[in-house]
Amino acid sequence: MKLNSIALTLATAGLVAAQPHAHGHRHPQRRTVDTSGTVVEYELNGQRISADDVCKGIADGTLLWAAGVAPPGACQSSSSSATPSSTPTLTPTPTPSVAPAEFLQTSSSATSTPSSSSTQAAASTPAASSSSSSSSSATGIDVDFPDGEIDCSTFPSDYGAVKLDYHGLGGWTGVQNVTAEDDGLLRILATLLTRDSCISGTYCSYACPAGYQKSQWPTKPGADGQSIGGLECRNDKLYLSNPELSRKLCIQGTGGVYVQNKVGKQVAVCRTDYPGTEAETIPLALTDSTVQPLTCPDGATYYKWTGKSTSAQYYVNPKGTSIEEGCIWGDGSKPVGNWAPMNMGIGENNGKWLSLFQNTPTTNVKLDFCANITGDHLSGSCSYENGQYISESGSNDSGCTVEVMSGDATIQFYDC
Repeated sequence: MKLNSIALTLATAGLVAAQPHAHGHRHPQRRTVDTSGTVVEYELNGQRISADDVCKGIADGTLLWAAGVAPPGACQSSSSSATPSSTPTLTPTPTPSVAPAEFLQTSSSATSTPSSSSTQAAASTPAASSSSSSSSSATGIDVDFPDGEIDCSTFPSDYGAVKLDYHGLGGWTGVQNVTAEDDGLLRILATLLTRDSCISGTYCSYACPAGYQKSQWPTKPGADGQSIGGLECRNDKLYLSNPELSRKLCIQGTGGVYVQNKVGKQVAVCRTDYPGTEAETIPLALTDSTVQPLTCPDGATYYKWTGKSTSAQYYVNPKGTSIEEGCIWGDGSKPVGNWAPMNMGIGENNGKWLSLFQNTPTTNVKLDFCANITGDHLSGSCSYENGQYISESGSNDSGCTVEVMSGDATIQFYDC
């Protein structure tokens, strides 16, 4: 019988080949593999790995299937692993299609008259605290990045990027192994979220201080709607992937949006790393009684997906959650990380829009404190109390949105 050889690509724990969930993204299509008459080989970061090592890694949680599910018969018994063929044809698992991170309503839906409700009475914006965010301090924020001079093994913290050691990626928020297709598109071979490093052939994403966002992503689109972000590691040196936008690693958003904590404990607010891994790995540690700026992308100049403007998505964890626990890709055992109860959407596209909404369909768990949006001049009202999202038109369990007509706006967290 003629045997066909396939490669089942794996990833270190933390990788979800069916990319991290983001609202508005299409769900990946499941792919099936006919294993009849097939010799199975395993690949990790471009290197073959034995079936025994695979099954051990799957069992102890240090490895995950890149396709999201185990292939039929894998790791069920010692007899389920065939001897690898000597001439394999390696087939990397493609990254599923995703739609743009378009989380907010467009201006055509804003029909309400500016409200005079008490939730908009706070016209003055509190001064932002300088010590309430793990990503609030950085050096060299206004220094141009020296293209092609810094080793990929050196995190560029001298140029504004904020090093995050807890991800286990040498300070990076995500590393994507990418190859160029014949049609000029880029295809992700693997998305690395833990226990890997920035090496040649990868794009390495990074965090910026509060109120800033990364400026670098490849101008070539990702195949199948893939999102790719960060500096390019090429020949062991770091290169700007979008120097036309900026030669500085971190750029400000439009400004004028803040978040304030009044719940008595720290709140971990986590931005999605987009464009990039799309996991909520950009942390903001909001300690009690502090205010920090939230980054609002400018739809006219920031990342566009197939020509469409995108916005920022933040995950709001239960009070008392640390960024190390909350701003990672979780496993669903707790309502934290990508399983956090609430999302916030922020963006500017024909108006500045702010949203509070339930993290569905991922979870129906309710946030353990209240939230509202206050501002100088809002199109309406939006608050969250006791599991309900409340606007001038009523309440629901899904979410609400307001437009900032002028001035600043603050999302306040407080005990109900």
